[in-house]
Amino acid sequence: MARHIINYEIGELVPYINWSYFYFAWQLCDRDEQARVRKEAELVLKELDGHYRVHSVVLISDAVSDGDDIIVNGVRIPMLRQQQPDGTTGCCMCLADFVRPASSGKQDRIGVFAVTADIGLEKDFEHDAYMKMMTQLLADRLAEAGAEKLHEQVRKRLWGYAPDEHLTMQEMHAERFTGIRPAVGYPSLPDTGINFVISDLIAMSEIGIRLTGSGAMKPHASVSGFMLAHPAASYFSVGKIGEDQLRDYSKRRGVPVNVMRKYLAVNLY
Repeated sequence: MARHIINYEIGELVPYINWSYFYFAWQLCDRDEQARVRKEAELVLKELDGHYRVHSVVLISDAVSDGDDIIVNGVRIPMLRQQQPDGTTGCCMCLADFVRPASSGKQDRIGVFAVTADIGLEKDFEHDAYMKMMTQLLADRLAEAGAEKLHEQVRKRLWGYAPDEHLTMQEMHAERFTGIRPAVGYPSLPDTGINFVISDLIAMSEIGIRLTGSGAMKPHASVSGFMLAHPAASYFSVGKIGEDQLRDYSKRRGVPVNVMRKYLAVNLY
């Protein structure tokens, strides 16, 4: 088991920014407008560089699966399973499927991570509405860029399961790497309360992240989740789940059904 805390300067993350999401946030479709706003954003990034940073923590640990749970360092992390077959695979998928089962008698590995941008990027520009929006959107992109760079370092060096990987940034953004990086709150991992489990494993507070009562992260420009190396691992949406899985998942999470119902409201029939 190895835990790493890595801090990034803004300048080293700029090449990892996926600008398509930045344009979407600004609702920019015209290419000339995209180019103009990106040029402005890059000037802002240069001004911010050296004053703000992005912080990350990752735990690389032995892990096994047990049914729909993943067990990391003795901690059982429940996962949700699709109840309608996936349109690509024809199977009902669960993230636990991509971790070697305990019944095999062999250990697998997993990465547990969190990345956040300095809170000042959200708070220090209240006096200027345009700069406030610009820096908040850039903070979101920087947190995601930090996760991209961290995942690359995990694949090639910290875990090292793909040491000879040579991908362009475009290929990385297209997720051509081996394995996946499912994030909390996204379709395959919709329960934000899983952040409490992740924080217990990696101590998010040490990089400046605090959790709200629902498991949302503050600063808002933060991302957390897991890194799975299985070559067949792919992203999917859990979609709608029934009362049977809600109750089973609630029991495995140790959370009352009425509370769990709030966490998973958009996933319930």
